Formats: sequence, structure tokens, C-alpha cells
Amino acid sequence: MTTPDNYKVTNFLSALGISKVNKGATTGTKWFDTKGEPIHSYSPADGKLIASVNQATWDDYEAIMAKATAAFKEWRMVPAPKRGEIVRQIAVKLREYKEPLGALVSYEMGKIYQEGLGEVQEMIDIADYAVGLSRQLYGFTMHSERVRHRMYDQYHPLGVVGVISAFNFPVAVWSWNAMIALVCGNVVVWKPSSKVMLSAVAVHKIIEQVLAENNVPEGVLNLAAGSSKYIGDDFLADKRIPLISVTGSTRVGRHVSKIVGERLGRSILELGGNNAIIISQHGDLDMALRASLFGAIATAGQRCTTTRRLLIQNSVYDEFTRKLINVYKQLTIGHPLDPSTVVGPLIDKDAVGKFLNAQKQIVSEGGKIIYGGEVLSGKGYESGCYVVPCIAEVKNNYNIVQEETFAPILYLIRYETMDEAIELHNAVPQGLSSAIFSRDLLETERFISHEGSDCGIANVNIATNGAEIGGAFGGEKDTGGGRESGSDAWKAYMRRQTNTINFSTELPLAQGIKFGALDE
Repeated sequence: MTTPDNYKVTNFLSALGISKVNKGATTGTKWFDTKGEPIHSYSPADGKLIASVNQATWDDYEAIMAKATAAFKEWRMVPAPKRGEIVRQIAVKLREYKEPLGALVSYEMGKIYQEGLGEVQEMIDIADYAVGLSRQLYGFTMHSERVRHRMYDQYHPLGVVGVISAFNFPVAVWSWNAMIALVCGNVVVWKPSSKVMLSAVAVHKIIEQVLAENNVPEGVLNLAAGSSKYIGDDFLADKRIPLISVTGSTRVGRHVSKIVGERLGRSILELGGNNAIIISQHGDLDMALRASLFGAIATAGQRCTTTRRLLIQNSVYDEFTRKLINVYKQLTIGHPLDPSTVVGPLIDKDAVGKFLNAQKQIVSEGGKIIYGGEVLSGKGYESGCYVVPCIAEVKNNYNIVQEETFAPILYLIRYETMDEAIELHNAVPQGLSSAIFSRDLLETERFISHEGSDCGIANVNIATNGAEIGGAFGGEKDTGGGRESGSDAWKAYMRRQTNTINFSTELPLAQGIKFGALDE
């Protein structure tokens, strides 16, 4: 039987400063002696205990917030390019620790090692992006209707930004938010998923040296690793946090939105996806096959951008399905740190249960499982979290198809015309990512037009997942409407201010209003 030591687990844990029991709260350079109940992190790869985290309590959170609110007053006055220099150094540190951190992400979450490395690279990329952004926090000037008046808008920091991240991207989602928030002049409090707290602890241990060497105020980058038992709805209701960014399910997003909205706070919601690829008879089927494979099985189907549905034109349906099943039969399922593995485990046995229940519902609604769906057992699969990715023939209107099952289940749906394909594509509650494979210009342009995909991301001849950090990331409808990462998503982390300056000796009113008391 393969043991954790075969994959040098002890080595990368040591390199990251992860001990058997770890503290769950820091204000960047000072770790708290947290007293909350320990969270024990077991790897879905082999079921072994990796290490534990003593959770942050509400008292720890209050201490963090005291430091964060004080630090904001100082941090916001640091020139943005100098804030960018801190982020640049963080990127350098992440490069230094890319391999051990990528290995921990893989081992703790279950995604294969190449995806773990890719997640850390994403952190590096967004940090590099944020460095340049620190010199581009621009506003616009407008012509005033009044003589010798100038108008412009500008952006100011918001304050404390709360970040709640999900298990499937243990570190990248934090960086999307934190690096942008940081150069914008905000401070950050991070509440990571209880399932992957060790990865969050490791990140803060990596950046601690950069913060200390640059005398960054204590409280600029904070970690509060505590479950909802200690840090729950009160965190969402805290008026000291003007913006909370949440990555999670639609159900979680509705709950967050209600509480944050009640206090008129802001939220960035990155919620569920039900992403589809339209495969046209005019498309390159081999390219579509590769994209469908990566889209459906990357992270074992546990990405918000995972391809859930294939809408396949009827004339190529049978041929494409045969090719797809043949490729699925060749998938190597195994330990995520094994270089030969392409499909790792699901995050835990609860996820496996949802995978199985979804298949039962598919059959009960009239669908057909045409490949996979089994839970693997025996040597190498002792954790009980390994499954064979599933392919099912369904109708788009099945209740189960309308939901997001966070597991490797791929739905195949026939269509005849492009009108029908677009209608089917948009006929789900979620609206995150989408794609079409076609070499017909009329089809592809229509897909990304007003009458095409209703998603926040619409791709042509590439998969639904694997978004670059340069574009704004997010979706519509039940996906929440939030945007993170590139483009002008940075504006969500700032407050907008319109300024009008009168450099005349008169006081004209807008809209040509004559106010007698002023005109006398």
C-alpha cells in the first residue's frame, strides 16, 4: 500500500511550516494562540490525518478586527504603487514555494498535482497583474455644463474586505480578492473553508516574512480560520466590513446576500454553475473532445466552471459519444500526487454520496447512465473518495440537470437546430461559463451576441473552465452577478466619488436653475 511518505508529504509540510497542530488566526505577522476546537484535516487521497488547526474563536476575530480597522487608516495612505511593491514581493515568495504549496493543495483538497501547481501559478499571475494595476486605478474626466468647472470621478479604498473561500480552490480564490483589494488600499480578513484550513495557514506563513520585512502594519492581511460555530452569521452582519466576497453554492450565496444586504453592505457573489458546451456539426470534434474531457473531469468535477452539459448536434451525436466513452475508459484514477493520475478523489464521502444520489435521480427521471458512476474500493482507494466519472443521457428539463451536482457527472443532450441549442443552453437557473465548438462564423458570433449565451463567460472553441486572470470572472442569474480578477473588476473593491471643481468667480447652478436668493 502507498503511504504518504512515498509522496514526500513530510517534506512539503515541513517546508511550509505546517506542524501537527497549527494556530488558526494571524494579523499578518502575529499568530494568535487560538483555543477553538481543532479541525482535523484528512486527505481524501488516502484518508490519512495531515495535521490539525485550532480554530479561531469570536474573541480572536474581534482582536483581528481591532487591528484591521486600525491598519486600514495607515494602509490607505500608502501610495498605490508602493502597495503594489508589497504584492510584487508576495509573488516572489509564492514562486519560491510553488512546489510545496501546490503539493499541499493537491494532498489536502484532492486535485491532481498539476492542478495544484496551476492554482499556485494563478496566485502568482494575479499578484503580477495587481502590481501593474497599482499604477492604473484610474477615473474619468467629464465636461461640465457650467463655465470654468471641471468634473471627474475617482476611486477610494473601502476598508476591511472579508473573503470567504471554498474548498475547491483553497488558495487561488483568496489571492483573486486579496491581491486586488490590497493594491486598492483595503485590508483583508480571510475565512477559509473548514475542509482546507491547512492550505490557508500555509499561505499566511509564506507571506509573513514579506509583511515583516516591509514593516506592513499588523492587520493588513489577516486569517480567521474558524467554522461557523465560532465565526458565522455575525461575520456577515459586521458593519465594519463594507464588502464581503463569497465563493460557494447558490444556497450559501442567498444566505449571505440576505444578511449583508440587510445592513446595505456590498457583496461579491461567485456561486454555482451549470455550464454547457454546444458541439456543432461544424465544429472540430477532436478539439471538442479534448475540451469536454478537461472541462468535465478537471478537479474531479468540483469546479464552478466544470462542464456539466454537452449539447450535441444530432448528426454528430453518436460519433462523438463513442469517442467520449472511449477516452473515459482510458482515464487513470488515483492518488493526486502520482504524476500518472488524471482524476483524483472527491473532497470527502459526503460528496461521494451526492454523486451516487444524483445518479439515482437521473434514472428515476428517465435518464440513462451510459458510462461510469461507480465508487472505487481496494488498494489505493481506501479513503472511499474515488469514483469513476459518469456520463449520462438526459433531457435538459430534468430536475437533477437543473441543479449543480459538484461531482464528475456529464450530461449528454441532443439538439437539432442552433435555435434549439441556445434555448437549451440558457434554460437553467445558473449562468457562469459557456462554450461553443464550431467553425461556422454565423454560429459562433450568434453565440456570443445578445441573443446567445446568457452567461458571464462565453467561449468559442475552448473549454468552459481554465479562465485567465486578465478577464473579469463571474456569472449571471443564480451565479450571483459578482466579478473578480481582471478587467475592471477592481472597482468593486473601491468606493466611487464624483468631484466637481469650480474655478470661476461665479456660482452657476446645474440645469440652468435660477435661485433668486443667490442671484440678488
